[in-house]
Amino acid sequence: MLQLFRIGSYIIYFWSNENEPLEPVHVHIAEGRASANATKVWLTSTGRALLCNNHSKISQPTLRAIIKVIEANSAYIIDKWYEQFGEIRYFC
Repeated sequence: MLQLFRIGSYIIYFWSNENEPLEPVHVHIAEGRASANATKVWLTSTGRALLCNNHSKISQPTLRAIIKVIEANSAYIIDKWYEQFGEIRYFC
């Protein structure tokens, strides 16, 4: 697990093994520590963040705030994704 940053009690991270074939660029969000039931957010080629699922049941106001931070840091996230996985694919 690669933690990218923390927003309050939430961590934003990648899993070290993001499946084969590699999934499009995305992050997981969990409160406290990484979880198999984390919320998943896709990043688009324009830096937008799209909610894939909210398995960790983050409240809508909190989730909106976190997504804004993810979008503001999308270039950093994409750079880290490339460093970690060596390729980039986007959901859209």
